[in-house]
Amino acid sequence: MGHQYQAVQWNKNKVVYDLYMIISLVVFIGLFMVIGLKTYPSGHTAEPVGLMIRALGSAAFSMLTIVLMIGPLARLSPRFNPFLYNRRHLGVTTFLVSFLHFVLALMWYHAAGPLNPFVSLFVSNPLYDSIPGFPFEILGLAALIVLFLMAATSHDFWLNNLSAPVWKALHMLIYPAYAILILHITLGALYTEKSIVYAVLTLGAFGLVAMLHLTAGFREWRTDSGLRHLKKKGWVEIGSPLDIPEKRAVIAPLPGGERVAVFRYDGKIAAITNVCRHQNGPLGEGRVIDSCIVCPWHGWQYSPEDGISPPPFTEKVATYNVRIENGVILIDPKANKPGARVEPAIIDPVSIDEELAS
Repeated sequence: MGHQYQAVQWNKNKVVYDLYMIISLVVFIGLFMVIGLKTYPSGHTAEPVGLMIRALGSAAFSMLTIVLMIGPLARLSPRFNPFLYNRRHLGVTTFLVSFLHFVLALMWYHAAGPLNPFVSLFVSNPLYDSIPGFPFEILGLAALIVLFLMAATSHDFWLNNLSAPVWKALHMLIYPAYAILILHITLGALYTEKSIVYAVLTLGAFGLVAMLHLTAGFREWRTDSGLRHLKKKGWVEIGSPLDIPEKRAVIAPLPGGERVAVFRYDGKIAAITNVCRHQNGPLGEGRVIDSCIVCPWHGWQYSPEDGISPPPFTEKVATYNVRIENGVILIDPKANKPGARVEPAIIDPVSIDEELAS
């Protein structure tokens, strides 16, 4: 969505992003092939097809690692939001590269026998009770199926029809898929690879993803702990209106684990849920533009007073009652129904001047 709430399809930024992505992918695979052919053990015949299979697999794993890094990076710094905005394209491309890796490996290793290659994949290695001989290719197929489901449902059509919670739960399968790929690589390439390069890079990728998620989670936990204050009659104390930048928000935790985005704009304070209806984006990290709260992830917009998207869109989010007492913002932790209009609290300019003077 743009400032005028026009649906964003293809634009110059997306084209440039995809162009850089494709160029990077081609360079990665090209360098992998060149280095692999030059460093092939002397006395052996190089297998370009085998190297291409590894190149595609390595590229897909690297891309999936980047996909998993974008989320926590965007939570740690808004400068990574453009990558989050285009993450779907990277995810779909990751599936396509993974699919090419799977098809090439299937044809190269299972097409020479009398069995159908897909049948051969399941029956050629029955050692499911052996760790060294475990059929790691099945693990790769399992991860590919998850990536296919995510790529096939990446369009907003599926988001709207499945509902945001179901869609989000489905796309959280990316984490099990990543773990399965780690096992696929460990039991496959790493088990037969004499060089430690693959092992170090794989372990480093996993460690980096885990570190970023833990860092982002700790930062949010620390923020929640610092803002978790209850006022009389159960209202949540947020702080002074001056603690909130103009046309921006603070995100405050509520009893029960919900989060509320408290916005200051045009001398008023309003509060809505922090969860965007699109992809559960953090509305509190957005800002007020043209009298609408704009989600920082994909630009969806909502009125701060009733949580309703401007026409022709019909999305609604929950609002919260808010008041100001003695220069302190208080929020009723009980959410109103999505779309319920709530009068914003008016900031007393006299109290603000007195606070600034002190």
